[in-house]
Amino acid sequence: MLRIHFTPEDMMRVRLAPGPDPMWEAMLSAHQVNHAAGPLVFREWRSRVLTDLSGEARTYLRLTPHQGYTPDFLTPAGGTTDFDEGLEAVLSTPTARFRNELGILARQREVPRWAADLPASAGARRQLGMAIRAYHDQAIAPFWSVVRRAVDTDIAARARTLTGGGTAALLTSVHPTITWREPVLTIEARIDRDLHLNGRGLTLQPAFFCWRAPISLADPGLAPVLVYPIPHRMSWLRSSGPDRHERALASLLGRTRAAALSALTYGASTSELARHIGVSPPSASEHASVLRDAGLVASRRERNSVWHTLTPLGHAVLDGGMALPDLAPPADSDSAPRGPSRAVSPVVLPAALAAASPTAGAARLPVRV
Repeated sequence: MLRIHFTPEDMMRVRLAPGPDPMWEAMLSAHQVNHAAGPLVFREWRSRVLTDLSGEARTYLRLTPHQGYTPDFLTPAGGTTDFDEGLEAVLSTPTARFRNELGILARQREVPRWAADLPASAGARRQLGMAIRAYHDQAIAPFWSVVRRAVDTDIAARARTLTGGGTAALLTSVHPTITWREPVLTIEARIDRDLHLNGRGLTLQPAFFCWRAPISLADPGLAPVLVYPIPHRMSWLRSSGPDRHERALASLLGRTRAAALSALTYGASTSELARHIGVSPPSASEHASVLRDAGLVASRRERNSVWHTLTPLGHAVLDGGMALPDLAPPADSDSAPRGPSRAVSPVVLPAALAAASPTAGAARLPVRV
């Protein structure tokens, strides 16, 4: 178990990250590249990345094993949404930290000779910088718009939870393995340790390539951060242009309603849905109501707004019937269980879906993905 101990001051200093952190996404995605039997949702992405990954980019993979210890200096404390700023923070790691963290890694696996020179060699640091940049440019940058939208949407949802329920509600909302018994936040994990915040507060960082369970930095002396996984669509890797399935959805539901279904992938309020699909809030509410009656959307009121999310059937319709596998980790997994998966059976559309077909005169807009 990971137990995070809060003081009253810490409860006032819990913050949401402003967006996706490129250094965390690079490190966590490298874990997926290094994990041949990794989750199905990343398998096609991994195959594409490995096909074209340069030798320089592969150098980065030597420092990011998918199990065990990964050096904290690869994900600088404090975080950033800017890649160049994050890379500069990595390369500015103090010599003593380089030496200490590489020593920890060396006790688990062989450290590349060039990496062993990082504490003392400017050339080795340049090589590290080139490796991280090459990996980012080839494995992360082409997919950054998808990563950013998914993470930003999760942050918006957590902000609403914080506003409506307070800090305790926010902390328990980020993952099903988390429990809160004041003043301790407990997260299921194989490694048993305690993290005392001591007034430093805690940053909550959603990450697209995080899987199964929240994680934190290994060094308790660094600025505390809890990185947690967010929901995924099996079809997230599809190109931005409409494919055959999306055209079929538009024919069945109408372009506006198909766009609404896609816009609700990660959830949205009625006003946000209206902005996404380019209609008025009353029209967006009507579209959400029709999709809800068809069993594709669930809605709940949060103070002065209504929050809409896809049901398992809605996800399955949007993904063309593809299903996520059982996400329970193997018995010897280092990670905490991810919790209930979004696995679904092959799609059998309910009769109510007929009600979701476009009405006369409905606006026709391009499908948003």
